[in-house]
Amino acid sequence: MSNLNKILVFTDGACSGNPGKGGYGTVIVYPEGRVKELGGKRESTTNNRMEMMAVIKGLEESMHSKADVLVLTDSTYVIQGMTQWIHGWKKKNWKNSKNEEVANKELWMELDRAVTKRQSISKLSWGYVRGHQGTPGNERCDEIGVAFSKGKYVELFDGKLLDYEIAIHDFPEDLSLPSKKDKSSSLSDSRKGKKAYSYLSLVNGKLHIDKTWPECEARVKGRSGVKFKKSLSKEDEEKIIFEWTGK
Repeated sequence: MSNLNKILVFTDGACSGNPGKGGYGTVIVYPEGRVKELGGKRESTTNNRMEMMAVIKGLEESMHSKADVLVLTDSTYVIQGMTQWIHGWKKKNWKNSKNEEVANKELWMELDRAVTKRQSISKLSWGYVRGHQGTPGNERCDEIGVAFSKGKYVELFDGKLLDYEIAIHDFPEDLSLPSKKDKSSSLSDSRKGKKAYSYLSLVNGKLHIDKTWPECEARVKGRSGVKFKKSLSKEDEEKIIFEWTGK
């Protein structure tokens, strides 16, 4: 089925600090030619939780339509969670491989219910779009999520596709997740000399995210038992956070 005949659900989450004030953005495109934007905020949350909330809200909003759904997100955490990890979690009563309660359990359960209900209506598929790569739908969701996370006003569109000024159907043909080779490459020593997206540190068990190296250096310099690492992108940052905290 052509993507033009599907409900497109673009999603993104944002967070100022991790945890910190967060926001989510969702853009739903209906095949009959209607677009609806959604957004919201949380006072204390994480980026991953906002990524999940954006999908939940998009699926809930689309339940009235019987068309197939394509969720388009830049969160590998959400896609892998819903297509790979969740099966094992549910078999182990929502415990992970370390026999600990799954991080963000209540949101995973909420998302699972939304997906199950949506799948009882029509087919649902997942598509990965790289963040901050110029995909109009993803960029708009990011704009909405960031605005809500900062407490700024954002006008949400709800109307005809013909009146929507964003080229919403402009997204990559390849919507597959990055290969293991791609991931290992992005996290290898080849990151040296590349422009940083952020600097992460774990000090006394507390996660900090800084935009500049001097800020991060001031946190970790002279301290023992700390971790710190440079991320190259939003996806890279999410992966490091998940590796360190499981969130």
